[in-house]
Amino acid sequence: MNTDTLDRKLLGLLQEDAKKTNKELAGKLGLSVTAVYERIKKLERAGVISKYVALVKPEKVDRAFTAFCQIKLVQHTKNNVTAFESQVAKLSEVLEVFHVSGEYDYILKVMVRDMEAYREFMLNKLTALDHIGSTQSTFVISPVKNSTVLKV
Repeated sequence: MNTDTLDRKLLGLLQEDAKKTNKELAGKLGLSVTAVYERIKKLERAGVISKYVALVKPEKVDRAFTAFCQIKLVQHTKNNVTAFESQVAKLSEVLEVFHVSGEYDYILKVMVRDMEAYREFMLNKLTALDHIGSTQSTFVISPVKNSTVLKV
């Protein structure tokens, strides 16, 4: 889908605060409320806007400990890859999973309460999954940038 300057500005505003009313958005963009509504619907139908979410502060819900876990599979068959991906996607502690190139096959972003909770996650959930050959964990000392905004 081709987006124009107003679509991109609208997307920027929605990424900053998706709870802005169409009236507020219209005022910032110099458009009518109806025009803003139609543009949002067009972006939703095209899949440019996939969903709306509330961002939760991890420390307020006992999930402030972040680890990146690198996974190497024992073998790269289609069945192993699809089985692992299906299983790991069901783990609530895992927020993001990336199939990557390089020494490891996957990188997982894991958020839990603390180091002990991470240990329990590793022992009882992650290493219980099929087809894992090895893991390596990296722990976040302090987040420097954490954004959900895509510059469009």
